[in-house]
Amino acid sequence: MSATPHRGDQQAPAKTPHEDGRTARSRSTRTRITTAATELFTTAGYSSTSVAAIAARAGVSEQSVYYSFGTKRAILTAALDLAIAGDDEPVPTLERPWVRAALADPDPHGQIRRQVAGAADVYRRAAPLLDVVRSAATIDAELAEVWATNLQQRLTVQRVFAEALARKTSLPAGMTVDTAADTGLAILSPETYHLLVHHQGWEHTRWRDWATNALHRLLTTLP
Repeated sequence: MSATPHRGDQQAPAKTPHEDGRTARSRSTRTRITTAATELFTTAGYSSTSVAAIAARAGVSEQSVYYSFGTKRAILTAALDLAIAGDDEPVPTLERPWVRAALADPDPHGQIRRQVAGAADVYRRAAPLLDVVRSAATIDAELAEVWATNLQQRLTVQRVFAEALARKTSLPAGMTVDTAADTGLAILSPETYHLLVHHQGWEHTRWRDWATNALHRLLTTLP
């Protein structure tokens, strides 16, 4: 995701009712396609899911799928963006309300609690699709780039959190901001969430509490 480009004082022409209706229908079609694709990718797998199957599950024609996305890979990346964000607004992760609230919390433990809660909400939506991308990256070079980009973006977010935490409290002896960011990346990873919640049967709240306690112990000297 990226922020919407700044348009300065330029004002876009007003849309006609016809254009508004067409845009709404197009958006609705894209949502139906990504929802159908998400169900199929996470149950049948990426390689085994065809565009024809996605179209049938979404109740649209194959032509509509190709017109809306172009490729199966594009459907997966769009579905992943939607799952991570929780909406289709072009707002970067670092500008999301939960991130800003965590960074603004003056209490180190409060920051960690908000940070973990936000990540937990993301992974409740996106962990299965992230697992699909990670698996498909081994056979698809472009999806390997998508996975690498996602990993780098998560590390960037964790570094911002680590820098904010270091301004609020002392990190443990020998702990650098870089190591703190790496620690956050490991604890708050979709792989860990998927393993413990989807494979080991942990409740979502149990994972959230575990991750909160782990980061508190590892990244602070607070009791």
